[in-house]
Amino acid sequence: MKTRFLFLLLFIASYGFSQSVNDYKAVIIPLKYEFQKSDNQYRLQTLTKFDLNKVGFQSFYSNESIPSEFKERCNLLYADVSNESSLLVTKLRIVFKDCYGVEIFKSEIGRSKEKDYQLSYTEALNEAFKSVYALQYKYNGKSVANKQESIPVIVPAVITSEVAVPVVVAKKESIESKIIENKNPNLLYAQPTSYGYQLIDSEPKVVMKVYKTSNPASFMAIKGSVQGVLVSKENQWFFEYYQNDQLISEKVAVKF
Repeated sequence: MKTRFLFLLLFIASYGFSQSVNDYKAVIIPLKYEFQKSDNQYRLQTLTKFDLNKVGFQSFYSNESIPSEFKERCNLLYADVSNESSLLVTKLRIVFKDCYGVEIFKSEIGRSKEKDYQLSYTEALNEAFKSVYALQYKYNGKSVANKQESIPVIVPAVITSEVAVPVVVAKKESIESKIIENKNPNLLYAQPTSYGYQLIDSEPKVVMKVYKTSNPASFMAIKGSVQGVLVSKENQWFFEYYQNDQLISEKVAVKF
């Protein structure tokens, strides 16, 4: 009984600070989804952009230069499409995430039994987008970045002999850390992925992809055409790789 009451309180507290797609004006579309073998394979990115614009969003590919009004990365949604296909049925699902990789919306699965890949992926994505259209999206004019700074964080509950009561602590970031962050134009932001993280700059543009290993202080890393490792040394991150048989170590500013 006490456990149920605790989870009920946690749910109510967290639900009050939930986000909606209406909080976002624009969406970033990656050039390649996880299951695709090449950029815009089956023209899925083209179709995604078309539908998002039709819904009412402003949408940009991840390599596009975007207007200055969208420079704050946390005011942007990030689109993804997951492939949940079975042997005979193509199944796609659309997912919107915030700048921290938290899911804001997940569509119903779009299905197609077409045998031709181009037709099946197109049909499945169109079916999935029906859930997005059903949202009747309308931007509410709010700034998500400002909103997130005031969102409280729910920490583990204080357990008494009578009842478990969640403790809500206001989220505060030190002024010093913000000043340091703003002074570093090369700061990269780690966006969670299924394989690890993709490191994004302020545009936002994917600068590096890092892949999890058994060591949390070490990642396999790819930056453009260069392959190496991202390692933590004395609380700092370094991208290390070989060039002309010489070890190169580049310091990287990353916010996980």
